[in-house]
Amino acid sequence: MATLKELRNRIRSIRSTQKITSAQKMVAASRLRRAQEQAEAARPYAQRMERMLSSLAASLKGQTNAAPLLAGTGSDQVHLLLVATSDRGLAGGFNASIIRETRRTIRQLESQGKTVKLVTLGRKARDALRRDQGKRIMESRIEIGRPRLRFEEAQAIAQALLALYADKQFDVCTIVYNHFRSAISQIVTKQQLIPFSPPESANDNAEAASRGVYDFEPEDGQILNELLPRNLAVQIYTALLDSVASEWGARMTAMDNATRNAGDIINTLNITYNRSRQAAITKELIEIISGAEAL
Repeated sequence: MATLKELRNRIRSIRSTQKITSAQKMVAASRLRRAQEQAEAARPYAQRMERMLSSLAASLKGQTNAAPLLAGTGSDQVHLLLVATSDRGLAGGFNASIIRETRRTIRQLESQGKTVKLVTLGRKARDALRRDQGKRIMESRIEIGRPRLRFEEAQAIAQALLALYADKQFDVCTIVYNHFRSAISQIVTKQQLIPFSPPESANDNAEAASRGVYDFEPEDGQILNELLPRNLAVQIYTALLDSVASEWGARMTAMDNATRNAGDIINTLNITYNRSRQAAITKELIEIISGAEAL
């Protein structure tokens, strides 16, 4: 059984840890608010651009002169996974869920006879996947979005992907990230970036009818050639904003749970300490009384 001094030291140590987790929780809550506002502000633009490109892509479907980012390479043999995690831990299962989904996707694609390559965003993805998937990693980027995520960073990633695509390094590119729903809910999401894949909807016909018919100037193909690379950067930027907001939400939840658990442990140790102290006092009193009676 632990001595009173050991119990006091342990209580003091856990209280120090509790102060740290409580402070990190408040920092995460503050960062989450700003990250959430930034992510929600970017979504309407990305959704409207995707909707417009879907309308343009429908008019060029099946044509031989379609843009490469729309038509693809004609094959889906080589898949590139863009894995977005954080650079730091202490965020609960935020990073582990992404790594787990990435490994599951790799196994699924391999079972279909596909070749898989990786580009990691974040130190946690690089370190975790380097152990067993190191030969697949083509590029790793860290310290993205610090201190604040900028569109130029997403644009640089998009330019690197376009260079690899032009060099025929892959046929299909998919980003794996955590979609932000709320502070306690982050959804692991896979989104195809290259070639452009219009979102499926059960109400496509009704939506097309409600949008009406438009004449584009210049022609549809020229507009797509200009907008598809820009849309790639926008979609990456939106996904990274979601990832940042999800990270702070997961960290806030994890630190809140850690603070609560530390409080429970301190209460349990205080009860144990008080009982041990009372037992020691009672034992000393018995020894004093017994000694007095012996005299």
